[in-house]
Amino acid sequence: MTLSTDALDRFVDRSSPIHALDARVKFLLTIGFVLALAFMPFGEWAAMAIMAALLWGIVAWSQVGLLTIIKRAFVALPFALVAVSLLFSRPGEPLFSLALGPLTLTATTAGLVAFISVVLKSWLSVQAALTLVATTHFIDLIQALRALRLPAVLVALLAFAYRYLFVLIEEAQRMLRARAVRSAVLPGQRSGGGIGWRAAVVGQMVGTLFLRSYERSERIYVAMLSRGYTGEFRTIVRRSLTAGEEGILAIGLALLASITFLAVMF
Repeated sequence: MTLSTDALDRFVDRSSPIHALDARVKFLLTIGFVLALAFMPFGEWAAMAIMAALLWGIVAWSQVGLLTIIKRAFVALPFALVAVSLLFSRPGEPLFSLALGPLTLTATTAGLVAFISVVLKSWLSVQAALTLVATTHFIDLIQALRALRLPAVLVALLAFAYRYLFVLIEEAQRMLRARAVRSAVLPGQRSGGGIGWRAAVVGQMVGTLFLRSYERSERIYVAMLSRGYTGEFRTIVRRSLTAGEEGILAIGLALLASITFLAVMF
């Protein structure tokens, strides 16, 4: 079994205007994009198409690769299928019926429209988030969150989780290699015992990894306290947004608000 840190780090190093844009601007525009989709009524296909075209244009401009973002976003679709209950819960013209014992569920056209809308909104929202992390270093994003006055504890938890997930993966890889070198077998034979034995071994490895992680966290915390850590991540330079960046942010948010407003009103 091989664990990879590539699955955690989604940043794609490119030289594009999107990469160069301040992380605070990108984060706020991403939040605005997600909220604009959330407030958009069901069945507004034209507005959703405009939002998709806007997002995909930014992805193309960032040189990340549209196909890469779209494929990664498909991971979220199974979670969006939870909205399948909308098919049977909204009144409208019947499409088909599904008998579940004594219960009969009837899907409607309004339910189908709502279900497709939720799936598309979720899919586009995940693409926007993936575009953000693909064009922004995680450290820059953490600093942007703190600059936007997110609680220091929350920012610290995110930073530590990201940093030490890689450490835990490396520790787990060492344990897996140690198990592999102690499990040599003759060609054509299978190492280990049954499912119960394997489950016990995995449980012991997970417990050992937890204990090692806990002990390491204590050592790291003591080392940080000895260096003056007070719970706040400090940066050497904190600059203000330039006039151009403020203009991009204002225009972007106004555009998103206008699309949603027009979708609601018309």
